Amino acid sequence: MIQGPATDMARTKRDPDLLLLHAPSVYDFRERAILYGPVSDMVPSSVVFEMYPLGFLTIASYLHDQGMDVRIVNLAVRMMNDRRFDVPAFLARQRPRAVGIDLHWLPHAHGALEVARIVKEKHPDVPVILGGLSSTYFHRELIDYPQVDFVLRGDSTEPPLHQLLVALRDGSPLDRIPNLTWKDAGRVRINPHTYVPTTLDYVDIRPDLVVEMMARYRDLQSALPFNGWWRNPIAAVFTVKGCAYECVTCGSSHTTCTHLTKRQRPVFRSPASLVANVEAFARLTKGPIALIGDLRQAGPDHAGEVLERLRRSGVQNEIIIELFTVPPAEFLQEIDRCVPHWSIEFSPESHEQAVRNAQEGEADYTTGQMEEMLKEALRLRCERLDVFFMIGLPGQTIESVRGTVDYCERLFQLGDKRLSCFISPMGPFIDPGSRGFEEPNRFGYRLFARTLEEHRQLLVQPTWEHILNYETKWMTRRELVDATYEAAARLNELKLRYGRISRRRGRRVAENIAAASALRTRLESALSKGGDPADDTALRGEISRFSMSTVCDKRELFWRGGLSKFRIGEALRIMGRQVLGARRR
Repeated sequence: MIQGPATDMARTKRDPDLLLLHAPSVYDFRERAILYGPVSDMVPSSVVFEMYPLGFLTIASYLHDQGMDVRIVNLAVRMMNDRRFDVPAFLARQRPRAVGIDLHWLPHAHGALEVARIVKEKHPDVPVILGGLSSTYFHRELIDYPQVDFVLRGDSTEPPLHQLLVALRDGSPLDRIPNLTWKDAGRVRINPHTYVPTTLDYVDIRPDLVVEMMARYRDLQSALPFNGWWRNPIAAVFTVKGCAYECVTCGSSHTTCTHLTKRQRPVFRSPASLVANVEAFARLTKGPIALIGDLRQAGPDHAGEVLERLRRSGVQNEIIIELFTVPPAEFLQEIDRCVPHWSIEFSPESHEQAVRNAQEGEADYTTGQMEEMLKEALRLRCERLDVFFMIGLPGQTIESVRGTVDYCERLFQLGDKRLSCFISPMGPFIDPGSRGFEEPNRFGYRLFARTLEEHRQLLVQPTWEHILNYETKWMTRRELVDATYEAAARLNELKLRYGRISRRRGRRVAENIAAASALRTRLESALSKGGDPADDTALRGEISRFSMSTVCDKRELFWRGGLSKFRIGEALRIMGRQVLGARRR
């Protein structure tokens, strides 16, 4: 699998040391007829899950500092925007030393392995490396696929990946590379999981490298984080890896991390490094920057220093603050003092204390305390306050879901249009490694898939009801779908009544919900008669149309954007630097 002299001679200066590929959730989604439902309505990407993990940027940054060239190609975006984009032909033209493919989120179980198979067909001697949380969980099963040569385990793999690439280039032994699962003459080897860094400061997020890739490879699409990013340039900075909380269905909960990524406690980016990464994004875009992870997990002093550094930085971008629990009013006041433009995202999951306790492991705040926090944020300069609820939680019944929608009206009655509510199904999968996945009976879940291959097969089922890998003792899969459409329709009506959305947008969402529900009935009828929806061109078109912005208009999630949000001068400067550097080489 190590490239020999003949292969190296064929490479050019533009060929990367590592080609990072992001696959769509289902590889051949353009040919299939699958009603994916609203499983992606609460995230920036579509049902294709085309948003690549932030780890692509940290890998590119770390390897760049080690003198290696990395190219990111978001195959999912390319396939979405051009039905004629030929993935095998594109991959056949590439000449990388190695290929990396993320299997971070389990919904990529189908696409990631199909792309790996095509890479191996076109380049049998090029190493194929998979990584991410799902790769870590299923590493032993994953390495048995013939198209997979290496799996890097853990949530921080940049240095081990560099060691692997150097070893493959030099032909040196692989048995000392930490966190590596590999094949040694057909025998599976699992190296110890010993690389668990105690800080995140060893690598930066470099958005300028994305711009450099666009110039270097003359390709404005492939490095885009998700479809529509030009219109909605949201940036993200991870503040933490690991978590102090124990949410039952989360693949990054404290218990999960202890076993999966070997983190006994969360590890944080220092305030100086965190704000430096914020500034790097602010040099390139005027768009919002999300701080992923509750700053207060690292303690009040850490959070206070982050805010003070943001104040001194002078960054004018809107900063999105994520909260896992209810902070004291003083924390919100400190945000308001230090950050000129800020918003909050808060996910109580349910209005019902018993359900929230079942999901979060005795939540440390009451519904009343949450309401006081929301009121305080609205009293201050908070520019946007999004509250997210979930369907599919332990202890949650259909009546409980209806009560959550009623509670949303109570929040709307606060009378401030900066506050909005969202509700969506938890899906399509309970995260592997989570307590709900490992002990389903204890938490009231029934699972329909346990292995990687079983999840791959679920992803190509015809409707999202059959794609879900779970149901609960309180709601079957069918009832989960019914509850979702009912709750979405009622919440949409409330948003219209309280002026959270325009009449035009509300009418369109209502029509989509009704049409998607009717389409689901037609599909079930066709399937019961042994039909294949993919054979019906008209039906296939309808299915594609109603697998996006079903329970809400996805634009509700985005801030006002467009090219005006980009600092064009800085982007041109970076491109010019890349072009000049290429000429010198």
